[in-house]
Amino acid sequence: MTDLRLGINLWSQAATWPEVLAAARRVDALGYDSLWTWDHLYAIFGDPYQPIFEGPGMLPAWAMATERVRLGLMVGANTFRNPGLVAKQVATLDHVSGGRAILGLGGAWMEPEHTAHGIPFGTGPGQRLDWLDEAVAAIRALLDGGTVTSPEGGRYAFRELRHAPLPVQEHLPILIGGNGRTKTLRTIARYADMWNGFGTPDEVRELDGVLRAHCASVGRDEREVERTANLWISIRDTEAAARDAWAAWMEHNRTPLEDSLEPSRPLLGPPGAIAARLREYVDAGFSTVIVEVPAPYDVETLERLIGEVKPLVDAGRA
Repeated sequence: MTDLRLGINLWSQAATWPEVLAAARRVDALGYDSLWTWDHLYAIFGDPYQPIFEGPGMLPAWAMATERVRLGLMVGANTFRNPGLVAKQVATLDHVSGGRAILGLGGAWMEPEHTAHGIPFGTGPGQRLDWLDEAVAAIRALLDGGTVTSPEGGRYAFRELRHAPLPVQEHLPILIGGNGRTKTLRTIARYADMWNGFGTPDEVRELDGVLRAHCASVGRDEREVERTANLWISIRDTEAAARDAWAAWMEHNRTPLEDSLEPSRPLLGPPGAIAARLREYVDAGFSTVIVEVPAPYDVETLERLIGEVKPLVDAGRA
């Protein structure tokens, strides 16, 4: 049976750079599989004008400060940058990190940061997802050593575009985040190596069926797509203590507690209860869990998740 793989997504808001860097080093030292951060220009929880760092600028610094953990954005906003530039950036990160880069991409959703920065936001989610599909097709070709010329009438206008050097990895993985049934999951079926979804175990299991149907329709082996679940977790000896800790983190992030409570997130409690819930995701086919960790980056949760919870989940899969 497949063991649980764990990634950590450090919120890039409400923290100083020394705090962010120290947390990244801790994640690497603890043995997590992957390390992620957001791609936002305004804070997305609470006060949008509180401090937040730009994601692609953080990743090369993390690459130099870590040794083994894979690195990526959860997820890159396709609207922010020309896809050719994105391909060049991630190939560079792959060299800086010694072959540890993952390209995370999504259609983007936060309108105020686009308007404030003068970045085109499109006519709606459908158009942005069309842009994403076109962008990922071009990026995949560039990362694989191809030459790209855009078709007429698309969002982009590439002309005989090609890149060197290619990534260190023979096949640099692309992760796409989102649950959109019609467009997002179809783009994942066509191009992605990893899918990051969210919801209850039953919800993501049902969405997985949609992805499988898209894979069949485009002639893709669905086993080529790694399923990853996006979760929030607070670990303490009791659920009450875990909830208190989560509430303190939300206060630090200037976020009303009720704004952070969703049906599937956060998971609050002792290691045994958290492991039982994670096992449901693994049983649903999501053997990789990526846990978002707000500043001030709780050491107890980071240590107990990989040190206590993961062994319980793996034992349950034996």
